[in-house]
Amino acid sequence: MNAVPRSWLYVPGHRDDRVAKALTAGADAVVVDLEDAVPAAQKDRARELTTALLDEHRPGGPQLWVRINPPGTEAGERDLAALAGRRADGVRVPRAEDPDAVRAVGDRLGLPMQLLLESARGLWRAHELAAAHGLVAGIGLGEADLAADLLVDRDEGLHWARGAVVVAARAAGLPSPVQSVWTDVGDLDGLRASSRTGRVTGFFGRSVVHPRQLGPVHEVYTPSPEERAAAERVVATAAAAAQRGESAVLDADGRFVDPAVVARARTVLDRAAPSDQPAPAPSSGETR
Repeated sequence: MNAVPRSWLYVPGHRDDRVAKALTAGADAVVVDLEDAVPAAQKDRARELTTALLDEHRPGGPQLWVRINPPGTEAGERDLAALAGRRADGVRVPRAEDPDAVRAVGDRLGLPMQLLLESARGLWRAHELAAAHGLVAGIGLGEADLAADLLVDRDEGLHWARGAVVVAARAAGLPSPVQSVWTDVGDLDGLRASSRTGRVTGFFGRSVVHPRQLGPVHEVYTPSPEERAAAERVVATAAAAAQRGESAVLDADGRFVDPAVVARARTVLDRAAPSDQPAPAPSSGETR
């Protein structure tokens, strides 16, 4: 499995059958959803099943995250009470707008947090939110809600917002944001093309809502053997130059290698899988 997750598979927390399938679907991370995917009448069941899962979960397999309900809501407060003291790889915090609320979640749970910016207010305060707590592990967009709040087209109207969240994340020293979901589950070509655009514009990894989306996402967000080999050559060239007391040098192909180029090469290697794993086979099983 990659050290940096390429895929984040959402699964509704009230469906224990789908959660079990999601954990073996081949995702790098599974996000048990207590929020949008769970009907109001099923919130308590989702919470109970999720806490039981966390109590039983052992290391190995995909990372296990939980998307809570918005802090400050009754459901959100119940989520925090249930998760306090339990182990998870982290929580996703929806509708993040208030740095004080983020700090309260971090202090209460002591878990890494990914913040979802889903409103104009949240996007406007992205820089504050990214730096609100030492446990903020990432920020990203909830594009459907954000587009509705901004009164824009979800694709064309959010180009600038995507750039803004990339800048805010990197300025705060956070990882590249995780790309938002592609909702047309049947359009894998569209998912693949959109993911390529996301990768070249500063995102890494993608949230998905169905196992059949994992293959295209892993394909796009796994550095190719050629990319890895090129990165290894850059690092080796830089190491040899450093031994000669040089910080910038031309490589064997006449390309300029300086510290910025080396840093980019190391990022490629960090994101590469330690061993090649086959992409998950298309699945007809539902997870959401």
